[in-house]
Amino acid sequence: MSSSTLSLLLERAEAERDAAAQGLHAASAQAQAARTQHGELTGYRQDYQQRWTQTFTRATTMDIVGCYNSFGQRLDQAVDTQGHVATHADQRQHRAREALRQAELRVAALRQLIARREADAAKADQRREQRAADEFAARAHLRRTADI
Repeated sequence: MSSSTLSLLLERAEAERDAAAQGLHAASAQAQAARTQHGELTGYRQDYQQRWTQTFTRATTMDIVGCYNSFGQRLDQAVDTQGHVATHADQRQHRAREALRQAELRVAALRQLIARREADAAKADQRREQRAADEFAARAHLRRTADI
């Protein structure tokens, strides 16, 4: 592969890495928001249960108890659903983090390959220059010995 091809590959890998970093940032924000909402719903459910526990110490009607149970069940479902949303958001964040890690590895590997190719090219140039210098010295030596 030519150096320009490798440079293009590196640019593309860096762009993919940058996109993966943005994806991780978005996934992290979504996961944090989902966890926060789950925590708020859980806190609200606890407050709701405490308030109604205090209310039940006084006399109340069966209709009110039925409303409490119905709303409590819906609140439990909402907490459970939000828990699943938070879990899925955490999984997306984990996958995004892994995608970023893989993209960073590709960028590092390409940079290492480019550096190795540049070092090999520099060594080849150095060997060529050394051979040319050796040939020049050998010819100069032959001319001096021929002149004697």
